[in-house]
Amino acid sequence: MDATVILPILKKKLAFLSGGKDRRSGLILTIPLCSEQTNMDELSVTLDYLLSIPSDKCKARGFTVIVDGRKSQWNVVKTVVLMLQNVVPAEVSLVCVVKPDEFWDKKVTHFCFWKEKDRLGFEVILVSGNKLTRYIEPSQLTEEFGGSLTYDHMDWLNKRLVFEKFTKESTSLLDELAVINNGSDKGNQNEKDRSMDFNYLPSVDPETVLQTGHELLSELQQRRFNGSEGGVAWSPMDDELLAQPQVMKLLDSLREQYTRYQEVCRQRSKRTQLDEIQQKVMQVVNWLEGPGSEQLRTQWGIGDSMRASQALQQKHEEIESQHSEWFAVYVELNQQIAALLNAGDEEDLVELKSLQQRLSDVCYRQASQLEFRQNLLQIALEFHGVAQELSQQLDGLLGMLCVDVAPTDGAAIQQTLKLLEEKLKSVDTGLQGLREKGQNLLDQISNQASWAYGKDVSSENKDNVDHVQGVMEDMQLRKQRCEDMVDVRRLKMLQMVQLFKCEEDAAQAVDWLNELLDALLKTHIRLGDDSQETKILIEKHRKFVDVAQSTYDYGRQLLQATVVLCQSLRCTSRSSGDTLPKLNRVWKQFTITSEERVHRLEMALAFHSNAEKILQESPDLPESALDFEQFEEVEGVGKSLLDRLTVPVIYPDGTEQYFGSPSDMASTAEHIRERIKMVCLKKQQLLQPDASIRES
Repeated sequence: MDATVILPILKKKLAFLSGGKDRRSGLILTIPLCSEQTNMDELSVTLDYLLSIPSDKCKARGFTVIVDGRKSQWNVVKTVVLMLQNVVPAEVSLVCVVKPDEFWDKKVTHFCFWKEKDRLGFEVILVSGNKLTRYIEPSQLTEEFGGSLTYDHMDWLNKRLVFEKFTKESTSLLDELAVINNGSDKGNQNEKDRSMDFNYLPSVDPETVLQTGHELLSELQQRRFNGSEGGVAWSPMDDELLAQPQVMKLLDSLREQYTRYQEVCRQRSKRTQLDEIQQKVMQVVNWLEGPGSEQLRTQWGIGDSMRASQALQQKHEEIESQHSEWFAVYVELNQQIAALLNAGDEEDLVELKSLQQRLSDVCYRQASQLEFRQNLLQIALEFHGVAQELSQQLDGLLGMLCVDVAPTDGAAIQQTLKLLEEKLKSVDTGLQGLREKGQNLLDQISNQASWAYGKDVSSENKDNVDHVQGVMEDMQLRKQRCEDMVDVRRLKMLQMVQLFKCEEDAAQAVDWLNELLDALLKTHIRLGDDSQETKILIEKHRKFVDVAQSTYDYGRQLLQATVVLCQSLRCTSRSSGDTLPKLNRVWKQFTITSEERVHRLEMALAFHSNAEKILQESPDLPESALDFEQFEEVEGVGKSLLDRLTVPVIYPDGTEQYFGSPSDMASTAEHIRERIKMVCLKKQQLLQPDASIRES
């Protein structure tokens, strides 16, 4: 019978085992009767429950029953005592009826329990409450009987409830654990039954039951001490009343079965974990070898342009994103397998390593394919990028070549030619880069074996190779056409540069002639102080004229070259209508001026030569040695020269130019006049002797 079933009755405290013992070590059963009518059925139920608690050994020592009738009527007491005959006749050794002090004196004579001893089977005595200690030690009596034994009925009842709950749960748990443990030990059990046993869980938590048992055992093992007597008193929950050994035995059995159960759970968890890992591994493998590989099989091209390659790269990134989710599962599974390998049993190592190896092989192979595809697309994108840039450069170069060059000046032509050369060099560099990228791409394409996509990709590879080679050949042809056009344009521009150079040099020749003419008019004005100096001036003038002639001839040659270049370039030159007339005009002016200069120098030479000849003649010479016509000739040449100095140089266009400044001409004229005067004086000296002779 469980206490929970009759809990309301037990709470009434109709009877209790206080834990006290009589002098024979028999347990003391107390029945505290109250003033109200006692329900005998409830009392009988209470006694049945209480008497089921002690062990057989304790029952064999007999019970001492204290019937407290101080608040009850005699007939109730008698009924209780008689009821003991039916409930516990063999276990009761003594019944102590605690009577009121003077209430039952007359009644006792009518019923003597001692006379009924043989029929009842136990001895019944009537005793006052203060004399109960004659039969039972005060330390074994509760306070209501003058003893020192402490008893808390609700505390006892709560502990009984805990004890019974623990006993019931632990017993049930032991049965369940035994079924689970025994089922896991059967080697010949089929997988279905084994999975059923593995999925069978205890109805209660073993940890909770064990904790409850330990707490209960701790309370059962506590002792209370009687401070006044100095002796040791057992609590009502001692080993005889609450079966402390039973709790310990249940705890030991529970620990044993629970340890086995934990091992079963560990094995089951390990098996479940292995099954889950295997299932996940197969999911990863099946996807990578199935849909994942199929995605790669459909992606083999490299695109025919930069935009197409970018689209393929974006598609590949989507495929990589889907693979990344499965690779993340692979990483997690690999870590779980590694942990199990470090702490796994020998029989699991082979299976775990096999799973790990297969998973790694598939993932690494798929990752290699993804990486190869990504690298191929990246190289293809770079190739098409270089091809697109080179195509734009070729278009720009071709556009530049298609625009005719207007001859403005040589510097602009040189700058345009430099820009053209730079563009051609940039195109050449771009083409070299395209060849390198293309060769790298071809090498990658040639490395595409059948394993890369799980099929033969030779035909697809041929299309890719043909496309790459076609792009490079097309760029090479376009570059060659541009080079040919650049050669023609370069020749034309060089001719233009030469044309402008000739025109500039021809203009420079005109400037030089102008400078020579200016120098001739302004600085070449001396006629010499004597014949010797005049001869030197004539020689210098001849050389000066040679320089001017060379300059004029150089200008003429340059202008003739411009005519040839213009005919070659099919353009008109400004030099033929502008520079040539200038050159001819300045040369004409220089020629006229030079001739005038020569004429004056020759007159000066004749003048100085004749004058010097006359002046060097000795007056003692005979008269016939001197020709007076010479004097007249010198005077005539001198006067003509003086007149010539005042006459300007007249050009064909009617303009006039004078040699030197008026002061320079005055100085030259003064020198000539002095020489004429000296000649005249010489003449007079020669004439004076003739006059003297005539006078005499």
